[in-house]
Amino acid sequence: MKVILLENVRKVGSIGEIIDVKRGFARNYLIAQKKALFASKENIKEVEKIKSELGKKDQDKKNQAKEIDEKVKNKEFIISKLSTENKELYGSVKPTEISKILMEMDKIEVNPSMIQPAKEIKSLGTFDVILNLHSDVQSKITIKVIPQEENQ
Repeated sequence: MKVILLENVRKVGSIGEIIDVKRGFARNYLIAQKKALFASKENIKEVEKIKSELGKKDQDKKNQAKEIDEKVKNKEFIISKLSTENKELYGSVKPTEISKILMEMDKIEVNPSMIQPAKEIKSLGTFDVILNLHSDVQSKITIKVIPQEENQ
């Protein structure tokens, strides 16, 4: 299925590019998230007209992502969780929890879908987490998981 990208998408393409992707990816992700339009003649003409405007929007998003990157780069965030005696968690630390911690501690709003732990956080310790803030901007933070009992 041919689509026209309305924003830069990592490993897919850049603004205004007409690409061929699988039907499900186009329908369920790109078009649903308003990152692309179906490549009809009318849509191609429309995108050509607003290409510079889309470029400016993308640049604004990139600048915003760089600001967030400067605030959180190489910072350590502490999460306290209930754990067993052998230092395993009852559950795991999910991207939504990491997003809440960023909001509470630094007033930084990061969509949970942008948060990518290097590996699943299922035990106590220190873990690296990558934030995909923009198609060109990635930031790395550290999540330190401590037992909840110590925190009281």
